[in-house]
Amino acid sequence: MTCVSQFRWSSAACTDVGRVRERNEDACLAMPEHGIWVVADGMGGHAVGDFASRAIVQALAALPRADSLDAAVDHARIAMQTVNQLLIDEAARLKVRVIGSTVVILLACERQCSCLWAGDSRLYLFRDGHLKQLSRDHSQVERLKARGLITAEEARHHPAHNTITRAVGASTTLDLERLTLEIGDGDLFLLCSDGLSNEVEDDQIAAVLAADPHPARAADALLKQALDNGGRDNVSVVVIRAEDIGGGSDMTLLNPEV
Repeated sequence: MTCVSQFRWSSAACTDVGRVRERNEDACLAMPEHGIWVVADGMGGHAVGDFASRAIVQALAALPRADSLDAAVDHARIAMQTVNQLLIDEAARLKVRVIGSTVVILLACERQCSCLWAGDSRLYLFRDGHLKQLSRDHSQVERLKARGLITAEEARHHPAHNTITRAVGASTTLDLERLTLEIGDGDLFLLCSDGLSNEVEDDQIAAVLAADPHPARAADALLKQALDNGGRDNVSVVVIRAEDIGGGSDMTLLNPEV
């Protein structure tokens, strides 16, 4: 028995090197038939960043089919722990300080979905005309914001705004945060690397999703907006739409984990 969603899923993924970088160290995955979507943003340079992000996507693409959401989450956690050790071993072999990657994973089963993430790649939900960031960045500036030491606007221009505090490959212990929520008819989910969120304001993202909820067109429009706004980093975007085959439901956050 495999996990069957009560929703019809459509999705689109796109990634671009941007206008400044020479190498694309992002990777993304969209497998609506398996209820899994991923964005990974590699770091390390000299071809190891894209090695890290590709290793993550390849491991998650090969996950066995699960019969429950919790089982799917367990499979994803095990896969990420395996990749975490692989990246640590590869860094030691190449004698570099770290080979790592952020990751944000969306898993869907029946009427719920779970997000797992480490780093500052994000998950957004667009519902009833409102955009909400569901994940919280694992970053130095997010810590400063949480303590009330800087404002959201100051965070965007802070010298440490690219300093993340969690990543796959960064430590022997990988701490993936999790949140679970009920899915609603017409929900749009957005997974992205910071190449989008650093270039495009939330109100601009919401305007794009409101103008055209078709995943492929929305993903292309968001990518274009990031490039038009400077494209100073690699950009990865995954847009996912849920169509309820049965009835509707309201969003409820369930069992957030740290």
